[in-house]
Amino acid sequence: MRLGIHIPHMGPQAGPEAITRVATAAETAGYETLWTSERLLFPVNPRTPYGGSRDGSLPDVCRRVIDPLDALTFAAASTKTMGLGTSVLVMPFYNPVVLGRRLTSIDVLSGGRLRVGLGQGWSIDEFEAAGIDPKTRGRRADEFMQVLHAMWKDNPAEFKGKYYTLPKSHFDLRPVQQPHPPIYFAAFSPASMKRLAIYGDGWLPVVIPVAAMKQMWAGILSMAKEAGRDTSKMEFVVRANTTVTDAPLGEGRRIFTGSRDEIRADIAACRDIGAAEVAFDPAFDNVDAFVGLLEMLRELGG
Repeated sequence: MRLGIHIPHMGPQAGPEAITRVATAAETAGYETLWTSERLLFPVNPRTPYGGSRDGSLPDVCRRVIDPLDALTFAAASTKTMGLGTSVLVMPFYNPVVLGRRLTSIDVLSGGRLRVGLGQGWSIDEFEAAGIDPKTRGRRADEFMQVLHAMWKDNPAEFKGKYYTLPKSHFDLRPVQQPHPPIYFAAFSPASMKRLAIYGDGWLPVVIPVAAMKQMWAGILSMAKEAGRDTSKMEFVVRANTTVTDAPLGEGRRIFTGSRDEIRADIAACRDIGAAEVAFDPAFDNVDAFVGLLEMLRELGG
């Protein structure tokens, strides 16, 4: 099982020095993938609670965010072998043709290291800022994927839908990874899991108990087989929002929070249910602490 790490492109420490230092340290330590996240706004009066915290509030690190794709491109220049993943880009924020060109460019410039994680978002405030009706997210996402697949698989490519149009065009810049970089979805609803089964190469679960992950992944694979997909190369990568405590948190704790032994057990449980990778997103106070966590988490991952 691979181990990945989220780079510090969010929070008061976010900047070129922090990204370079963590990326190079992670590669030296044997991590295999660098990941970034997406946050467009830190609303003063949020209208949608954040599912990643118990009280629904956004973490303070979301007040300062370097663009996830720019951060990955920057990190690519200081590493040689590490995969470069997004966990996740929010599809409603992007035009698929413009994003497709950016993703292809990153894959080419990095020598074929890109992994594309996509999701649909959840914040009403962010949808409003992006000019998107959240009620259309599902239908837009289906067309979004059809456009990306056309750009990457056809040349010339064209598409005409309700939300997106691609005039018949040549795309001679092709991804290094053929026919396209692996595509992962943060899918939790039945409709999103079905979309993953049709268009995706993998799943990006977060904050889901191990037993539930196992059950949901089995359901995704079943839907993929029904859609005629070859599931032998599909995989899931567990995003581990990690907080290490001195004392055990015991029963009722969230996965990847607690003592070293508790987190070690979570990593082992993910390995046991067939996870291809655990990607840590650790809570930290400064970059020195982050680099220290790299070594500790690597050891816990065995």
